[in-house]
Amino acid sequence: MIEKRKHSRVDSIYLLNYVHLDEDDKELLQGMGRTINVSESGIMLETHVPFSQDDKIDVVVGLKEDMVPIRGKVVFSRATPTGQYQAGIEFLTIEAAALEILRRYIDAFNALSSTL
Repeated sequence: MIEKRKHSRVDSIYLLNYVHLDEDDKELLQGMGRTINVSESGIMLETHVPFSQDDKIDVVVGLKEDMVPIRGKVVFSRATPTGQYQAGIEFLTIEAAALEILRRYIDAFNALSSTL
């Protein structure tokens, strides 16, 4: 199988806060979710509520002691057998410092995985 992703993904489970935004960037809904995996260009988010394709989401991901604020757009959404919802979120904006924290986390995870 040919890999189409630009960045590698690492499996991770971290709790995060999300804010679902309307087209005018006004808050529609706020809640908690968890990441299923993460890459430099996006995350898979699991929540109790469904999202639609192209919805805008602000998330704050906690990576150890660092908090990483990110704005993204939903590229797909699906229901799970357990009644949860998973959404693929493509990053639209992420500050350089936050991206560096994310890269360090991904590098450390990959280094640990290669020793197992």
